[in-house]
Amino acid sequence: MDSPSTFMPHGLRSGASWIASEPPEVQAAFLDAMGEGALHALPFLFDFWAMPHQLPPEGDWTTWVIMGGRGAGKTRAGAEWVRAEVEGSRPLDPGRSRRVALVGETIEQAVSVMIEGDSGILACSPPDRRPVWQATRKRLVWPNGAEAAVFSAHDPERLRGPQFDAAWADELAKWRRAEETWDMLQFGLRLGDHPRQCVTTTPRNVGVLKAILANPSTVVTHAPTEANRANLAASFLAEVRARYAGTRIGRQELDGVLLEDAEGALWTQATIEAARCEAAPELDRIVVAVDPPVTGHGRSDACGIVVAGVRMGGAPTDWRAFVLEDASVSAASPQVWAEAAVAARERYGADRIVAEVNQGGDLVEAVIRQVDPLVPYRKVHAKRGKSIRAEPVAALYEQGRVKHLRGLGALEDQMCRMTARGFEGAGSPDRLDALVWALHDLMIDPAAQWRRPRVRALA
Repeated sequence: MDSPSTFMPHGLRSGASWIASEPPEVQAAFLDAMGEGALHALPFLFDFWAMPHQLPPEGDWTTWVIMGGRGAGKTRAGAEWVRAEVEGSRPLDPGRSRRVALVGETIEQAVSVMIEGDSGILACSPPDRRPVWQATRKRLVWPNGAEAAVFSAHDPERLRGPQFDAAWADELAKWRRAEETWDMLQFGLRLGDHPRQCVTTTPRNVGVLKAILANPSTVVTHAPTEANRANLAASFLAEVRARYAGTRIGRQELDGVLLEDAEGALWTQATIEAARCEAAPELDRIVVAVDPPVTGHGRSDACGIVVAGVRMGGAPTDWRAFVLEDASVSAASPQVWAEAAVAARERYGADRIVAEVNQGGDLVEAVIRQVDPLVPYRKVHAKRGKSIRAEPVAALYEQGRVKHLRGLGALEDQMCRMTARGFEGAGSPDRLDALVWALHDLMIDPAAQWRRPRVRALA
């Protein structure tokens, strides 16, 4: 038997998952039926072992971006892609590409990660195809004559002049001179019929990455850290989950999600991270704020449901609010979101439900009271635009007077898309609206009432 694909029902791309799910006798038969050459080759057949996000998409693309969390297998995917580009059917046969650029943040990082690392090119290459690293010339040379030159994003000018038919850029989102380096690389990709490039990176909110992703010739695969858990220490996963689960930095570094701050946003990622806390103290008041959707069918907006509380004492400037939970529900009927709001109140022993009634009027209260006829309830009307209502709440965050518990990622994403011009995300910011109503009820409205008697006394 010369190829493992003979045994597999769906070809190489599902090989490892298929054989791993089979009983021991099938696994043994699979290995016993393979010849010696196939057994030696099997560890280097990446299509057999790869996860879906590590394999290049089909189609006529120019840039493949592998965007994932820490440890998601991005480096291995990039190294294997380079192998696939330069290797031919036999060790001395030419591959698709012969001149490759390997670009890292620094030369040292490019060498230690992309070339000599545990998942680098040398570690992934079979003995008869393994390239030679020429340190003094900063290049790899394959037995078939293909070459890969190493470049640093700290020195984009070195990319001026050389030309390539393939390139691998690692951790582009953290390059200090990313835009300059990327531009110089594009001018050098001019060999062959269709030069291509692979970008492996943990996402960050940087312009060059967003521009690459917006390019029609770009394809993207994505995976969280958890996708590669079989190859990661269990203690590592447990530690990072405990520390970063439910935070925006966790969504970026572990889930591999690109988190954007809109231009002129009322909240930024840095502001929200500064508001992070592990637990809330004993609170004086808790409310559940509800921003009902306009309709209740399957395509309607989410119903924003946010639980928040306040610790009072002294003047209003001493009060501190804590956002406890985002209990929002998506595309739900009135009965479903009303039950979710009442259940949230019961979980936290909240003082009341606060609901915006612009869209539903008295119907909003009627639906909630069908679930709990005696629930304390306050209706609020939106007399001003969303961004105007949100501005005084954003000011509370700037003053360090609002804290966030974990698990508020979707809410925080909406916050970072709200600007003075309006919301720049998709759909309606229902979660953010609920947050704004909650903090108005807990902090802003009571503070205004607290000051009024003192003003009259002075008059």
